[in-house]
Amino acid sequence: MRNSLLDRFRGAGGTSGSSGAKAFRADFTASLVVFLVAVPLCVGVAVASGVPAELGLITGIVGGLVTGLLPGSSLQVSGPAAGLTVLVYEAVEQYGVAALGVLVLISGLLQLAMGALGLGRWFRAISVAVVQGMLAGIGLVLIAGQLYALADAKAPTSGLDKIFGIPELIGDVAGSGDALKALAVGVGTIAVLVLWPRFRQGAKVLPAPLAAVALATASTAIFDLPIARVEVKGLLDAIQPPGGSEFQALAEVGVIGTVLAFTLIASAESLFSAAAVDRLHDGPRTDYDKELMAQGAGNAVCGVLGALPMTAVIVRSAANVQAGAKTKASRVLHGAWLLIFAVLFPSALGIIPVATLAGVLVYSGWKLIPTKDLVPLWRSHRGEAIILVVTAGAIVITNMFEGVIIGLLMAVAKTAWETSHVHVEVSGLEDGDGAGADDKPLHVRVRGHATFLRLPKLLDELEGLPREREIELDLTGLRHVDHACEMALATWTERHNAVVKRDAALEERIPA
Repeated sequence: MRNSLLDRFRGAGGTSGSSGAKAFRADFTASLVVFLVAVPLCVGVAVASGVPAELGLITGIVGGLVTGLLPGSSLQVSGPAAGLTVLVYEAVEQYGVAALGVLVLISGLLQLAMGALGLGRWFRAISVAVVQGMLAGIGLVLIAGQLYALADAKAPTSGLDKIFGIPELIGDVAGSGDALKALAVGVGTIAVLVLWPRFRQGAKVLPAPLAAVALATASTAIFDLPIARVEVKGLLDAIQPPGGSEFQALAEVGVIGTVLAFTLIASAESLFSAAAVDRLHDGPRTDYDKELMAQGAGNAVCGVLGALPMTAVIVRSAANVQAGAKTKASRVLHGAWLLIFAVLFPSALGIIPVATLAGVLVYSGWKLIPTKDLVPLWRSHRGEAIILVVTAGAIVITNMFEGVIIGLLMAVAKTAWETSHVHVEVSGLEDGDGAGADDKPLHVRVRGHATFLRLPKLLDELEGLPREREIELDLTGLRHVDHACEMALATWTERHNAVVKRDAALEERIPA
């Protein structure tokens, strides 16, 4: 029986006997590390999303026990992610917590359908600049919102209001002793997150997020600080399966847009995470279509339970690989530890300060911003850097869905512009000084890809040709020409030649 369980969890490179037992021991140890990393992140994402803390744990449990068992990627770990926090918060504010299950359920079903249709691999075609811009925009809005939670203050709803409200927040905090205490706890949490990995021995025993939360929680209890704690409902009380009235909301255009945003962002983040995790280990590579279906199955279950949407999370996945995980057993076991913790120790959540979780998310939001990549990207691929910045800015100014759409449209336009390379070759200009040369037409050959994006350049080059010579336009060298460009070139040539003939006729009538 034991060997059959090991065989079920063993990856493609696994072996039987003592090697299998050794791999299981490594997975067992790695699962504990991932569990310790996941607890504060699951709770923090839930609180920042405006839902009960237990819903974050439920999503983490489903990510381990459901998605973790399915084929796709063997070592990446799924759960609630900071990347969807802003979108979930907006959805909860607009439609209520009860509607969250429907949104997540339909998103999961869409992911299952896309995986079954073989669309998973196509997510690799999404511009990296758009994805980085999306994460940067999420990070900026997440940081702006959690700055308020650091001081136990309520954040405005929109991204711009959060940013513009920071000066007023500073004034309110400066005049409140309780707010300053909460801020000190939150800033201390961020400091531990930054400094803890430098203590290598301690970091091996206790992951930085758990160390930061534990120290801040202990300090709050010891000094009896009057700051807000996480509200606890209990695991079963937090589950809110969607009902018929929530499904009726799918008729609204805004709800459909939110579902599509959930689907697009969760899928892209999961599959980009899979590509990153594959670079961290030498085991089996990810099957993108199967992984997309695994994420869809997990989100469908989360939707039925009324929990948060899930994605593959690079922080937990990297911790899993670095802890020595060999097979998917580690991520399944991490889900089991989360379930045991949520059932046996739910009251432990109630002693965690909200400012501490805000500090964890401010740090996570900062890690989403590609600060180290932006300058090199500007130097080597300026257009990609512009797409990144515009996507991030659009998310802050508008919302997640519209910002990503703007970024995708910019990426498509940039690609179309770069691929529309055209070259104009003119023959016959060298004969312009000979007798009767004006009677000979110029042969103009256009090569490459002619689209409406390059039409101004083409017309400028044609306008620079001698006005007294007729033009023979040759488009046979074009690999592609769109209708707008073809019509414009033909019209210009016809008018140009008509003017040349008219001027020549007038000259013949005028006596010498």
